[in-house]
Amino acid sequence: MQRREFITLLGGAAAGWPLAVRAQQPVKVPRIGIIDNAPIWDSFREGLRGLGYIEGQNITIEYRTAEGEPDRLAAAAVELVRIPVDVIVTQGSPPTAAAKQATTTIPIVMIGIGDPVRAGFAASLARPGGNITGNTILGPDIAAKRLQLIKEVLPFVSRVAFLWNPDNASHAPHLEELQVAAPTLGLKLLPVAVRSSDGFDSAFAAIVSERADAFLMTADPLHQLNIVRIIKFLANNRLPAMYQMRENVVAGGLISYGASLPDLYRRAATYVDKILKGAKPADLPVEQPTTFELVINLKTAKALDLTIPPTLLTSADEVIE
Repeated sequence: MQRREFITLLGGAAAGWPLAVRAQQPVKVPRIGIIDNAPIWDSFREGLRGLGYIEGQNITIEYRTAEGEPDRLAAAAVELVRIPVDVIVTQGSPPTAAAKQATTTIPIVMIGIGDPVRAGFAASLARPGGNITGNTILGPDIAAKRLQLIKEVLPFVSRVAFLWNPDNASHAPHLEELQVAAPTLGLKLLPVAVRSSDGFDSAFAAIVSERADAFLMTADPLHQLNIVRIIKFLANNRLPAMYQMRENVVAGGLISYGASLPDLYRRAATYVDKILKGAKPADLPVEQPTTFELVINLKTAKALDLTIPPTLLTSADEVIE
């Protein structure tokens, strides 16, 4: 081979090298950050699979544990930012607040927030602005309805304990709504605050000493992590309770009224998909639930010697027997 031909051949091969190298570059796998994984997150993963995302294949999920504790929530959010992940997905106001504090640039998809606007996560539901969007459970908006249902199931009730978390930014407006609605129904509201796992024993003692004859709680992440403990206390003290989540009634609670949380988790996956494809959280409206479920556990009612009004049973979306 002539020297000129060899140089030409070598040059042609070299020209193709960058294309070959680029062709072999690994495809970037998106990373999603989740705090406090629990069985309910299966609905979110189901939503991702429906959109073509398979964990461990074309998407990676980074899990961090905080058990709902404020300091650990902050640390978990900072860890996810440092990785960094492409999107942080949160359920409830305390994890969302921790993520908001940790980053103003990484998109955050919030799930089941009681009041995103009053909690400071969105400028408005239509145009949230900033780096946060997702969906709301409309907690404060249905507070009065849940008190009405308690009164309908328990005509004798007069003192309702409300378990709330002062560190949950959505709980202050929720509490305000209940305090306005309770007197109109002839009820006295007994707010009982629990902001950490070691606060339940004193809260339970307060509920007993205040002679509450009914109990009300929300979907607060810290409280839900302790739901078995809560339901056991209520059963031992024969205290009927109203919940926000169907899953609590399946676990032994009496009655629930609220949006379907699994559905909100599945819907959150569509927001993650849009963001990974280039959408900005500021331009994605916060989604509101359109249907609410009434679920009644007749086994629990029987254990409490309660008779559920037939009209309420007829209107229930699900009755557990």
